[in-house]
Amino acid sequence: MKLKTFKRSLGVLLIFLTTQITFNSRVVKAQTPTPPSTTKAICSTQLGTAIDSIINRPLFSRMRWGILVQPLSAGLTLYNRDAEKYFTPASNMKLLTTAAALQQLGANFRIRTSIYQNGNGVLRVVGRGDPSLGDTQLQALAQQLKQKGITQIQELIADDSYIQGDIVNPTWQWEDVQSDYGAPVNSFIINQNIFSLKLVPQAVGKPLKLVWSDASEVTQWRTINQSATVDQNQPIYINVTRELSGTVLRIEGQLTANSEPYLLDLPVVDPNYYFLRRFRAALAKEKIPLGKALVVSGGNNQEEIAFIESPPLADLLAETNVNSNNLYAEALLRALAVEKPRLKNQTSANVGLEVVKASLTQLGVNPANYVLIDGSGLSRRNLVTPEAFVQLLRGVSRTPGASIYRASLPLAGKSGTLKDRFQNTPAEGIVQAKTGTLTGVVSLSGYVNAPKYETLVFSIIVNQSEQPATVVRQAIDEIVVLLAQLQRC
Repeated sequence: MKLKTFKRSLGVLLIFLTTQITFNSRVVKAQTPTPPSTTKAICSTQLGTAIDSIINRPLFSRMRWGILVQPLSAGLTLYNRDAEKYFTPASNMKLLTTAAALQQLGANFRIRTSIYQNGNGVLRVVGRGDPSLGDTQLQALAQQLKQKGITQIQELIADDSYIQGDIVNPTWQWEDVQSDYGAPVNSFIINQNIFSLKLVPQAVGKPLKLVWSDASEVTQWRTINQSATVDQNQPIYINVTRELSGTVLRIEGQLTANSEPYLLDLPVVDPNYYFLRRFRAALAKEKIPLGKALVVSGGNNQEEIAFIESPPLADLLAETNVNSNNLYAEALLRALAVEKPRLKNQTSANVGLEVVKASLTQLGVNPANYVLIDGSGLSRRNLVTPEAFVQLLRGVSRTPGASIYRASLPLAGKSGTLKDRFQNTPAEGIVQAKTGTLTGVVSLSGYVNAPKYETLVFSIIVNQSEQPATVVRQAIDEIVVLLAQLQRC
């Protein structure tokens, strides 16, 4: 996962006390430029030898490679290395989640957030897990209420019953749960359930100044600021730890006096009350005072007086895959549970996973080829074979939504997590593929529109790697460039 360009102090994980917060960008990115490559055609019969020469390099001797390359039109195998074996897929998991969402919900599906009037000055807001909801949309809801003649709200009830279960997957690593890319998912999502904290250098010797993007968040935390401003010849680094209670932030490290402020994104602790705080602020801008606000699960909804809808699913898929957005993937997984009868004690995520499995079977993916734990790929308990991804990519290509699905994938050298990869190579602009990165895991699966061959489907997954992710991506990119130059001969 990509780290911001600051030296990161790892610290020591104190069990049951604190953990390191990683400073990842909000979405998981993989931006490793691929060196320029001269266009050189390669015969399909030479492909195996060429790929072997890459993955058999001595520095890769300790890692596991899973690779499958096939033409889209037929099941002919051009290359196979342990494609039938299980691998931790990282964010390639999003390929499965988004394919199921498109198949089951349709490209025009939208997620609706509603406000109901139940009389006596009581309003109910019902969240349905819209990952795109932000302050702008909340302001629109407040404006709708004002247009309806609402001048004050005595009581606002937030109904969070739509999504059931844990707000974060219990198999995620503690480091991920404390990072912005592992933000909680439930019925209420606002600003992707993260808030920002800016660390601003002061005079040398002074602690860094904390500037909160949301003033209401200051009261939710006890901050221990042990940072410092240093002179120009000193190294810069930031280390933040958060206690298990979720209410204490300890900030350590240093920035030089003339350096730019350091922006830190953190996940909220309680999404429901974070939503209510943000909505209270939106109502205040419309001069609608809000009295009591509380969270309940369930209840009766009467007259809908305001609502906001997400962009269509096609747009949600693009954000999920192009930018590898974990929160969007998890929200879509839970959205899949909507059409299924809710069983007692069954979480929305688990119902969603059953829908994903049924969809994969419809698309021709062998159920023995995967073990699914979450929708985003953050869980290391996910197990998927390269063969499963190739079966999926081929199956989706035969559906009416094939073009929408393909459009949701990063384009080599052009967009998302592939924007800075494959530039000035034969693969630029003709590879659509999903990236994936965890510690020790790098993956890439997708399509190659080979100009001198035909469209290829491929999946490359590396596990148990001790090499830096940049080194592994470089090798994967070399393989994909070979695919882009493939020809019949």
